[in-house]
Amino acid sequence: MLDLTGRLVVAVGGGPVSARRVKAFLDEGAVVRVVSPWLCEDLRDLADAGRIDWVERDYCGPTDLDRAWFAHTATGEPSVDREVAGDAGALRIWCVDATDASGTSASVAARADVSTPDGRVTVSAYAAGDPGLAVTVRDGVERALVSGTLDLRRTRTHRQHGQHGQHGWVALVGGGPGTDGLLTARGHELLASADVVVVDRLAPRAVVDRLPASVRVIDVGKTSGNHPVPQARINDILVEEAQRGLGVVRLKGGDPYVLGRGGEERDACQAHGIRVEVVPGVTSAVSVPAAAGIPVTHRGVARGFTVVTGHEDIPVLPTGGDHTLVLLMGVTQLARTAELLAQHGRSADCPVAVVERGFAPDQRTTFGTVATIGELARERGVQAPAVVVVGDVVRLGPDWRAGHEADGGTR
Repeated sequence: MLDLTGRLVVAVGGGPVSARRVKAFLDEGAVVRVVSPWLCEDLRDLADAGRIDWVERDYCGPTDLDRAWFAHTATGEPSVDREVAGDAGALRIWCVDATDASGTSASVAARADVSTPDGRVTVSAYAAGDPGLAVTVRDGVERALVSGTLDLRRTRTHRQHGQHGQHGWVALVGGGPGTDGLLTARGHELLASADVVVVDRLAPRAVVDRLPASVRVIDVGKTSGNHPVPQARINDILVEEAQRGLGVVRLKGGDPYVLGRGGEERDACQAHGIRVEVVPGVTSAVSVPAAAGIPVTHRGVARGFTVVTGHEDIPVLPTGGDHTLVLLMGVTQLARTAELLAQHGRSADCPVAVVERGFAPDQRTTFGTVATIGELARERGVQAPAVVVVGDVVRLGPDWRAGHEADGGTR
């Protein structure tokens, strides 16, 4: 690891290998001079943008290394690369020969950068001249960081706890439809750095269960008609914990910005000067129908879809079967919703599917039509969480025919 900020690096060679290394040097803040009679496209773009100094000719000896702190050679001509390395050694300049790692005094480690709320972590691996092994090790550590297997939480003594006006951070993380596998890599990274996790009922609970005991979990889960922790108090919790200098993940089901009130939570934090990151999640409006094999759009069947939470907006929604309606949190009022759909133009035989507990082992889909779904759902005891899909796309589900015709409506 070298601090190249503001220091000259000379790269000899204009091919893709040089391009990859030059980009890394620039990322480290180096001043880069490239010596080569030609440049590959990536290097030419950097030269055209004025980010590198291009000496358009072959390497001409030690004078090309004048004032350099570091040298890199990758001309593809072993004799030239040996000459550059030899000249650098005589001038006591560290040099990497990309074509002969054993013949030079420095090596470039396999590296990866992982972003955390507290800054960037650079993973570097060196395997004594075995680049393949170094890459394997680097990738393994990177995966552990991204997945949250490696705990990135700082010790409590390193946290500021709000001293001197320094706040922590808040991340609004979409947990998807509740299964671990659909939580994003960035979501895992942030959970690996959090001191406090404020969790919804429909968030991926298995991920929460695996958090270290040192992480404080605050459950603010809501059910239909039961909001033990009102939204205003949730906003306050996020602000209060971040003001203590802690890292806070607000882990939500679905996507924070799809009927999830994430915008209100972000506004509350930013009003107090707290840094907020929003991590999109896989919304249940699309993913849960997909779990039942139902696309919300399909060429020649449906060109668009609308997502709503209940029946209030039905009078102004498109009524054709070629426009899919997705209802979230709509089970309690499903019978009334079906009546309104019929009253405002939906055909009585328009197909409907209700997908309960999407992606769970006991996932169940009930099929019906606008005319029958209310009664079918009541008979079968359909309960939340569930997603209701209305439109011709329901017929594309693999279980539509068997479920709707063979046994009366459920799979």
